[in-house]
Amino acid sequence: MGSLSIWHWLIVLVIVMMVFGTKKLKNIGSDLGSAVKGFKEGMREGDDAAGAVSPDKQLAAQAAPQAAASTAHKDAIDVEAKEKS
Repeated sequence: MGSLSIWHWLIVLVIVMMVFGTKKLKNIGSDLGSAVKGFKEGMREGDDAAGAVSPDKQLAAQAAPQAAASTAHKDAIDVEAKEKS
């Protein structure tokens, strides 16, 4: 009683086709298909953007500490803090 048989599903399908018509169901199906396709493309682009770092960004990340060190004050003393044992 809890599950629907194939006959119940066929009756529901016939009623839906009578209410909406086959043309409208075809449009809904194609709209749904294009939405799924767009979602998959967006996910693929997001994975590509997150996984790939451009060479320009890598060079900029490497050059940033060097640029900061070259612009530091010449009279500053570089002191390393020693850990107590």
